[in-house]
Amino acid sequence: MEKEKRIKREENRIKKIFREVEENRKRTVEGLIKRAAFMRVSLEEFEQDLNENGFTEQFQQGEKQEPYDRKRPVADLYNTMNTSYQKIIKQLTDLLPEGKGEEDELMEFLSGKRQGGDSG
Repeated sequence: MEKEKRIKREENRIKKIFREVEENRKRTVEGLIKRAAFMRVSLEEFEQDLNENGFTEQFQQGEKQEPYDRKRPVADLYNTMNTSYQKIIKQLTDLLPEGKGEEDELMEFLSGKRQGGDSG
């Protein structure tokens, strides 16, 4: 599938998660979603390249020099983009509307606000 279609599909997937975000945060979320979608698709391409060709390559400075392993440029690109992607995902996660998660339910149960569990 061509890259633009894959990016659009990823954008739509993330947008579904954020459909209930507050109106005043929508513009911020939309920009982050676009960046995250692009980065995820690019990271997948870098991963494929790294799986096929490895993180290092033989490099020889000159004819009389011994060749040595050096990190491939795509490995640096991958590491840098992966770090940025994780930061964007963290930002997006922080913008999610607060909901009832498992942790909230556990805290309610432990504080006695919620009755549940086995009786017996």
